[in-house]
Amino acid sequence: VKGGRSLTQAMAPLEALPPQERGLARALCFDSLRFWPYFEGILRLLLKKPLKDDALHTLLILGLCQLERLRIPAYAAVGESVSLARRSGRGWAAGLVNAVLRNFLRQREAFIGRLDEAARLAHPPWLLERIQKAWPRHWQAILEANNGHPPMALRVNASRLSSAAYLEKSGLPASPLPGVESALLLEEPMEAQNLPGFAGGEVSVQDGGAQLAAFLLNPQAGERILDACAAPGGKACHILEREPRCRLLALDRSPGRLSHLCEDLGRLGLSAQVMAADAACPETWWDGEPFDAILLDAPCSATGVIRRHPDIKLHRRPGDIPPLVRQQRELLEGLWPLLKKGGRLLYATCSLLPEENEGVMEAFLKGKDAGLPPMEGVGLPRPIGRQILPGATDGFYYALVEKR
Repeated sequence: VKGGRSLTQAMAPLEALPPQERGLARALCFDSLRFWPYFEGILRLLLKKPLKDDALHTLLILGLCQLERLRIPAYAAVGESVSLARRSGRGWAAGLVNAVLRNFLRQREAFIGRLDEAARLAHPPWLLERIQKAWPRHWQAILEANNGHPPMALRVNASRLSSAAYLEKSGLPASPLPGVESALLLEEPMEAQNLPGFAGGEVSVQDGGAQLAAFLLNPQAGERILDACAAPGGKACHILEREPRCRLLALDRSPGRLSHLCEDLGRLGLSAQVMAADAACPETWWDGEPFDAILLDAPCSATGVIRRHPDIKLHRRPGDIPPLVRQQRELLEGLWPLLKKGGRLLYATCSLLPEENEGVMEAFLKGKDAGLPPMEGVGLPRPIGRQILPGATDGFYYALVEKR
């Protein structure tokens, strides 16, 4: 992950481990990244000078994670970390690993008391500052959510059965998610393939906030609809579950990521036109027939889904935001001419940063003959659109625009 790979990619080899070992390895990966700024802050205090050996630095982070976040006895966490140093060809560092971790155990409260605010709250300083500035009344709750474990939400296939019917039929320990009629929140996560009715297309795994896209777009029978950045396909499939008689074009520039969408369409018994193309270049793929509705789930900083993808804390940089904003605006400008008069465009991100959300929409709408249909009951009102903060769902922004 430190080399630039996503956590999802980096964890793929863990699938070969026995279930109990796999669970521990996953927890160690997620929690070490979730609290990486905190552990790095502790290490800076524990070490007289930064380590030149990057792998040894990571080994100490993992040791601290076992001591702080996992239910592993201190003697076992220290012993395993020392053993790992030896097994990795760093026997010379075994004494250092032992001394650093035991020093932390002896003076834990003193070290924590010396941490700066960003390290103590386990967020990069730039991101902490942005969140505090954007959400002065909510930033503490946002950080708490970012450092927590995400809920597992199910999306019941409305073309097959209702959420209430699935809940009764499956017997799962779950509860409805208020405001999202297709969503159920599981009390404890489980593997998707073990969900009753999953293989038969009765249910899928999708965050409740993401499920709002299909409700806000409100697909109608016979409408031609574009999902412009469709992979991995959850929103596209939900649109079709809501209205199987619409004509959906699911577009994404990544053929590899579209394969998951095609698998889900088959599992759910749904059909759509699926195309690998760049939504920002419609001249390469558009057939000239305008769309009744367009969903643009734009590439973004993903700052609303940090608890689900904690590697964002390592990968994201403040310099990433301006290029993303340019890309978001280019996509909007490129897709607007493809929309019918009277048609609707739903702009969505999983970002908490206003410059990617209402900032983008404000700039885009200048000079456009467009209306903003109401979206009452969805998140918090913004100058344009609505913002959902992470909590029972992930963090999302939605803005619905009608072309006049």
